[in-house]
Amino acid sequence: MVRQSPFQLRLVDTPQGPLTYTLTRKRVKNINLRIGSGGEIKVSLPIRCPIQQGDDFIREKSGWIVDALRRREERQMEPLPPVSREECARLLAGALGRVYPLVEPLGVAFPALKLRKLKSQWGNCHWTQGYITLNTALARCPAELRDYVALHELVHFLHHDHGPGFYTRMDALMPDWRQRRKALKSYGGALEREQTGKV
Repeated sequence: MVRQSPFQLRLVDTPQGPLTYTLTRKRVKNINLRIGSGGEIKVSLPIRCPIQQGDDFIREKSGWIVDALRRREERQMEPLPPVSREECARLLAGALGRVYPLVEPLGVAFPALKLRKLKSQWGNCHWTQGYITLNTALARCPAELRDYVALHELVHFLHHDHGPGFYTRMDALMPDWRQRRKALKSYGGALEREQTGKV
């Protein structure tokens, strides 16, 4: 007789979207839910309970689960430690240099770069004066996010507002920019730390 595994991977449609979880049958009195260190959703189900109860439990708790997974992701996205002014200048100039070739064929002149501690912006474009400003807090963020902000400001030389043309151009030059923008929101703490000088 083949013994059935006590573990079962389940996929459930929930109000928050599909969720995958591992179901384990144990000698427990109640249904138990926990999220593993890698973000795995795990449910322990009393041996005599039908599997459907595990699925229903996941649906019922889906809001809490999604919130918990988001908080875990945000904790993992801690800003990098502060860097010297020289290193900050090198990192942000590097981002500008990497993405500039994307707009050079479109007639954008290489802009001057200014670095400042900005309270609520990652960067801004002064297209009439030929320069962009990048927030020094960006030096605490991963390179792909620095590149996104640098390109965002460069595209403003072509499209001065956030109209449809701006987003169409971003889609063409950096197809995953929306994912990068979403990830950047998790580094909002870097803005606060840069203003207060906290590590």
